[in-house]
Amino acid sequence: MSLLRFLLPAALVAILAVPAVARAQVTETPQADAGPLVTKSAPAKTLNNTSVIRMAQANLSDDLIIQAINTQPGQYTTDADAMIALKEAGVSERVITAMINRGRRRLTPGGEATDDPPPAPVTVIPVNEIGVYYKDRKGIWQPIEAEVIHAKSGGWLKSTATHGIIKTDMNGRVNGAQSKLALQAPIEFMVYTPDGAAAADYTLVRFRLHPDYREFRTLTGGVFHSTGGADRDEVKFNATRIAARTYTFTIDHAVGGGEYGILPPGTANIANGGKIYTFAITE
Repeated sequence: MSLLRFLLPAALVAILAVPAVARAQVTETPQADAGPLVTKSAPAKTLNNTSVIRMAQANLSDDLIIQAINTQPGQYTTDADAMIALKEAGVSERVITAMINRGRRRLTPGGEATDDPPPAPVTVIPVNEIGVYYKDRKGIWQPIEAEVIHAKSGGWLKSTATHGIIKTDMNGRVNGAQSKLALQAPIEFMVYTPDGAAAADYTLVRFRLHPDYREFRTLTGGVFHSTGGADRDEVKFNATRIAARTYTFTIDHAVGGGEYGILPPGTANIANGGKIYTFAITE
């Protein structure tokens, strides 16, 4: 009986000690390495029309605003009403153009952007038709579409008499606030002229933008160049002849962003209508 009294407490102590040992073993099991702590940076704020207006009213320079538009995420509204509101809020035409161009696809060398869609397959187009072409990022000449010119009176008349011909200032208008094609300088162009024409017979113009149309000033009577101020929308270029009826020239960054067009020979007299090869230059 005394032996049993001695053994029972010892056995009970042994049984109670087992869970404690197990718990100690579990507690001492090393934890798996959770790896380094990863911190996430806050996403860049998406700019919009209000952001641009605030920057303009804070008297930031156009260059600084355009840099922000081109380098930061943005969602802009550039329909007719929005463009009018931007203009009334003091946003410059140059900045509005940058907003329009921000979402456009850039097609020339060096113009790829991180949010650009993948380029479409390029078909080699033989340059054997009269027209104006640009060189794409793969070095292939692509045609520039022409748009119809609508002649409008300039609202004020300024006439000069030269050899009995009366020339009156007119505005050439193209429907829509922007062209379909957006390019990034430097851009290489090629002109394949009609028989008997040369690159000097073509005129490069910069459009003045309006909510529903693009506009440039020219003259009736078949003369575009004038010392009377009607050539203020003309942009000079120097072309090089590389083959019969074929000329090339380059537009660099100094020209600046905006909407442009190339007038072919015979369209200086826009009173009778005509066509113009149109494109935009993004900054």
